[in-house]
Amino acid sequence: MVAGMTTTFDLSPGVLTSREEIAAIYGCGTFQGIEPADAAGKVFVYSDPSAGAEFGYTFDGRVDDDEFGPLYLYTGAGVNGDQKPSGRNGSLLTAAKKNREIHLFVADGTVPGSGAVQQRYIGPMVVDLVKPYDVRRGPGKNRVMRNALVFRFRPAPGTMPAWTDADRQPAATKTGYEIIEPVVEIPEPVTLPAQDATKVKKTEQHKTAETVMDVPAGQRKVLRREGELVKAFVAHLTAAGHHTHSFQFTVEGEPGTLTPDLYDATAHVLYEAKGLTTRANVRMAIGQLADYRRRVPGHETLRVAVLLPSAPTPDVQQLLAEQKIELVYQTEHGFAGWPIA
Repeated sequence: MVAGMTTTFDLSPGVLTSREEIAAIYGCGTFQGIEPADAAGKVFVYSDPSAGAEFGYTFDGRVDDDEFGPLYLYTGAGVNGDQKPSGRNGSLLTAAKKNREIHLFVADGTVPGSGAVQQRYIGPMVVDLVKPYDVRRGPGKNRVMRNALVFRFRPAPGTMPAWTDADRQPAATKTGYEIIEPVVEIPEPVTLPAQDATKVKKTEQHKTAETVMDVPAGQRKVLRREGELVKAFVAHLTAAGHHTHSFQFTVEGEPGTLTPDLYDATAHVLYEAKGLTTRANVRMAIGQLADYRRRVPGHETLRVAVLLPSAPTPDVQQLLAEQKIELVYQTEHGFAGWPIA
C-alpha cells in the first residue's frame, strides 16, 4: 500500500472496482490504459475491447490457448501514429526486470449510481517471455492506419485468472485485408528475475506463489531464426529489384487476424517461412498457405512457396512438389530454388 494511504481493498481476481478506487489506493493515474504505480511496485492495465471496435479493430481479448498456455491480447498505448515500445508500453516490457507486478482489468459496465466505467479484475499477468508483442495494423483515433503493439499476456505463475466467455476477443465485423510490412524483427524476450521457488510472496491483496518460470529458449531461438531468415530473404529480393510486403487478413465473424510471412509483389508469390526444417514444420506451412492463398488479391494466378533455413529431406521435397508448392531454402551462397520459374 502506498505510504500515507489507509484505504484497504481486496485485489482478488473477479472483484469489481473503478479506476478512481485503484488510483486512490495505489497512487496511479486514471485516464490511460496503462497506469504505472511506481511507489506500489505495480502496473495497472485497463482493457476495453469495445473501444477498439469503435475505431475498427478488435485486437483486445482472450484468445485460444497455445502450446504455452492461456493468452490475453492487449493493444498498447498511443491513440494516433505508430506505437513504440517505450513510455507506458515500455513499462510493461521492463516490469519483470524492475520487479513490478502487472494487473489486468477489463471494462464491465458502469459503476452503480455513476457513469464511470466499472472495472473487473482479471488477475496478475506477465508479458509473454518468448514474444512480448505482435505488430498489427489498425486505425488510430484519427482514423489513420498505423502500427499497433499488441501485447501478449500470460497469467502470472501460480495464479488463476478470473476471465469469462465475455472476455473472448471480439469477432471481426468484416472480411478484408491490410498491407503490412513483413515481420523481420522479433521483439527482445522478457526474462523474469530469478526467484526462490519455495518462497511465497504475501501482499495485502492476494497471495501469488513465486516460481522459477522456465524461459522456453528453444522456441525463442526458432522464432529468431525464422525472423532472421525472412530478413535475409527480403534483402535478397530487394537487391534483385523486387518489392515485398505482407498482409493482415480479417475474417467476418472470426476473432483475430491471419498474417502470412512474406509476399513478393513483383513475382506474385506468397511465402511461409519456418525456422526449422522438419516435416512437422513443413506440414504446418502447407496448411497455412492453403488458408492464406485464397485471400490474396489475384489468387487465381498466385504462386506459393515454403521458405526454409536448409534443404528438407527428398520425401518432404516430393510432398511439396505434389502440392504444387515451391521450395526455397537458404544456402551458404544465397537461396536455392529462387528465382521461382
